[in-house]
Amino acid sequence: MADDTYIRLDNVGKVYPSKAGPVEACGEVNLAIRRSEFIAIVGPSGCGKTTILKMVAGLQPYTSGTITVDGRRVDGPHTDLGIVFQDAILLDWRNILDNVMLQVDIRGLDRAAYEPVARHLLASTGLAGFEKHRPFELSGGMRQRASICRALVHDPPLLLMDEPFGALDALTREQIAMDIQRVWMEKRKTALFITHSIPEAVLLADRVVVMSPRPGRIVEILDIDLPRPRRLDRVPERFNEYTGRIREIFRATGVLAMD
Repeated sequence: MADDTYIRLDNVGKVYPSKAGPVEACGEVNLAIRRSEFIAIVGPSGCGKTTILKMVAGLQPYTSGTITVDGRRVDGPHTDLGIVFQDAILLDWRNILDNVMLQVDIRGLDRAAYEPVARHLLASTGLAGFEKHRPFELSGGMRQRASICRALVHDPPLLLMDEPFGALDALTREQIAMDIQRVWMEKRKTALFITHSIPEAVLLADRVVVMSPRPGRIVEILDIDLPRPRRLDRVPERFNEYTGRIREIFRATGVLAMD
């Protein structure tokens, strides 16, 4: 991997203790992510996808191996990032603009300098005009868009997304995927995206990391050579080739039933 590697996982593993004995979530994970690269990790439930994201964020200690971000070993939580979870987790007593500005307020940044950034992000994700609304007045998809804006408002170099579409209907998922692609193309953050959806992984990623069932191992990493911007309603034949290859891997590892 070239010198522009931003995240590196070297032989990383995670074992959780339990009353029934240790549970290995993932192991022997080796992955180098380049600066400004969009990486998707796809795999079955329980394969350690979210665990990997949390270990990169420093929210979960790893049992073995080493993780570095921007050349620094991850040995605890670090703040030079933005995280989007499956649930929007907005504060009901703040309006949408103030929810997006939460990162700015917590970090003690200049609110006047960052409010135009927040408004631009809201506009770019279709939320212009909803700045003064409270979260309960918005749909689930709109709340999730606001959480994406919140993760990006302080201009972090790293964006982590843990199944951000999981609680949304199919049409909303597709629209927010387009929003994420558009914002990523504008900002070019290093992005790590966790998903169960094969088409969404291929749609958004520069490379797709395919995981085996637990204990999770990297089975294959696919380079997605498709022009951007990408659309699910106009996919080239190579898109279907990539999704087909991932399904073949899942059939071979027992994740999908054989025909």
